[in-house]
Amino acid sequence: MNTFASRLGNLGTETAFAVSQDAAMFAAEGNKMYPFHLGDMDLKTPANIMDAATRAMQDGKTGYNPSAGLPLLRDAIAQVEGRARNLSLAVENVVIQPGGKPVISKFIQALMNAGDGVLYPNPGYPIYESQINYYGGNALPYGYLPVENGFVIDREAVEAQITDTTKLLIYNNYQNPIGAESDMDEMEWLAELAQKHDLWVLSDEAYFHIRYEGESESIAALPGMKDRTVILYTFSKTYGMTGWRLGAAIGPAHLMQVFAKLNVNDESCTNHFIQYGGIEALTGDQSGAEYILRELKRRRDVLALQLNSIEGVDCTIPDSTFYLFPDVTELYHRMEADSYEDFRSRVLRETGVSFCTREHFGTPLENEDRKYIRFAYSGITVDELTEGLEKLKAYWKSFEIGELV
Repeated sequence: MNTFASRLGNLGTETAFAVSQDAAMFAAEGNKMYPFHLGDMDLKTPANIMDAATRAMQDGKTGYNPSAGLPLLRDAIAQVEGRARNLSLAVENVVIQPGGKPVISKFIQALMNAGDGVLYPNPGYPIYESQINYYGGNALPYGYLPVENGFVIDREAVEAQITDTTKLLIYNNYQNPIGAESDMDEMEWLAELAQKHDLWVLSDEAYFHIRYEGESESIAALPGMKDRTVILYTFSKTYGMTGWRLGAAIGPAHLMQVFAKLNVNDESCTNHFIQYGGIEALTGDQSGAEYILRELKRRRDVLALQLNSIEGVDCTIPDSTFYLFPDVTELYHRMEADSYEDFRSRVLRETGVSFCTREHFGTPLENEDRKYIRFAYSGITVDELTEGLEKLKAYWKSFEIGELV
């Protein structure tokens, strides 16, 4: 029998799903489980969006459609999301995708040759590294430094890795898992760096609209960046459409033609009738999306208050995303944990609280000496959240007073 292709050895995974499986098994044993591990949502897709997709299905929109996506949806994204970013966009700048994730692989396929260097955030979304390695690139991780109000990009780590073979930069502002947000100085520095070294930029903007205070900015809108940037856009977060698998690549028209060709090869086209749901999401009643954002903010505020009330936890409060990334170094050592996995597993089995650790978002870098975990609050109610945190607080307090070994 033939063996599998050797390149599969370079393919990673989204390790949060492994945590999800462990948590599901724990719950299946009859235990109460509090799901903070996966960035899925328990908030329903707004009814007007579901109605629009249902009507389209009933009207026969169930066949093939253009590989680049429906022109009406592409135009809606160009107009609505262009205005949100102070960008002038047209239909030719938008190619519809079955979710945001395919934009990552198509960006790499279109612009990276084997051996090319690709800068990517670590901690960060694990699929970046997986796809770079799978297609034979040279994965160049850059980290973040903790500051009083969150995290900033480690500029020295970025600059130190750039060589003549470095071709791409992946940038996730409003960042998963740490919630980091660039100020304008940091974003302008990154834009200048990309232009100086002639780097293509993938700007992952999945959380652009999951914002509680302030205004979001896109690096693509900075001078000199529009023609070298691809924006990853997705409906998943803003409209509670994680399972719909609807997103888009937004970028220079000549590159979007390549993305459309990749669509032909990969999936022919994105599901027909759900694109009408996307049109309604962008152009119809926004009250459903506004409710989702209000509810997420309420959860953030309660969770942050609970976490920061625990001795040994230090949690900054980002203005965007639906993640908190607390420093738990003191508790990690109090528990005498052997590893991140030991720490995570013991907490789950003693309290039912399930979360991801820093290790689920890339291999920790050499200079890291602090321990972090990630709480997602998009899939748990305030009541459940509060109940779970009370158990977690009591468990960790028991180490403080020496009741547990």
